[in-house]
Amino acid sequence: MTRIVAANKDSISEAAAMLRDGKIVVLPTETVYGLGANALDSEAVAKIFEAKNRPNFNPLIVHVMDKDSASALVEMNEEAHKIADTFWPGALTLILPRKENTGVSDLVTAGLSTLAVRVPSHKVMREVIKQAGVPIAAPSANNSGEPSATTPAHAAQSLGDGVSYVLAAGACDVGLESTVLDLSGDIPIILRPGVVTLEDIKNYLENVEIDASTKDKPKSPGQLLKHYAPNIPVRLNAVDVKEGEALLAFGSIKFMGLKSGGPVKDMPTSAFRNLSENADLNEAAKNLFMMLRDLDKPEHKAIAVMNIPDEEIGVAMNERLARAAQK
Repeated sequence: MTRIVAANKDSISEAAAMLRDGKIVVLPTETVYGLGANALDSEAVAKIFEAKNRPNFNPLIVHVMDKDSASALVEMNEEAHKIADTFWPGALTLILPRKENTGVSDLVTAGLSTLAVRVPSHKVMREVIKQAGVPIAAPSANNSGEPSATTPAHAAQSLGDGVSYVLAAGACDVGLESTVLDLSGDIPIILRPGVVTLEDIKNYLENVEIDASTKDKPKSPGQLLKHYAPNIPVRLNAVDVKEGEALLAFGSIKFMGLKSGGPVKDMPTSAFRNLSENADLNEAAKNLFMMLRDLDKPEHKAIAVMNIPDEEIGVAMNERLARAAQK
């Protein structure tokens, strides 16, 4: 049975102890809820893959307390120091060459010579890391391929009996997974867009590129072809709503109509969500996975999604939606 426990002094200590003991725990971060395990314990890390039905060739992100802790695990070049000093703690993951003899499980890296590391800013997650005293491997707390969980209830619902303990701290502030920046090669490459945008990074590094293409053997989480997907189809850039569809709106719905006739405002509330009535991209990002899950019901044939501007965090939202819409 899954326990959802509000984050406080006692429950944080309990979660940290469970991680030290080789158990897996759902943890809050500023991006999405994570399914955490001691990154030094292969048996514990294996439980993540089992609970999520996650393919073992898909690497995990390791969460640490600070830049010094990351430096103990990876080779930090000049670019990495500059970016870490700017964006950590925060929603940015760096991929760097893995140091030898760190104790990090090979399951975490999927056998790669690189390691993905992040310093989260969420105060509960940081306290768990501090008390656990180990690096924490933590992908999103949901069944592999589904929309990421941004609330404790969604994490528990998605993972079911695969997890016994959810440390709850409300809805996530960002609502999308961290930006992943690969600094292990000659050119800095964003492998997964996020709230830290290409423009943000270009203020500190030159020649940054985005390559969020699909990989058979991914270097970063989120590179599988079909990902973040509800159980029903997703139709992008909708200008109307077809019979039986639910609508995920963005901004004004004044000019949106039902294919069968009539305005969208006449749709039942169970079939309609608006990511942001004010067309605020940050608000929309926070709501994206939550509202996709709300509309993912058997009575709907599909989810029609209105156009989202491909700028700022909208780039990351459209990348997630494109994978969700894959057939």
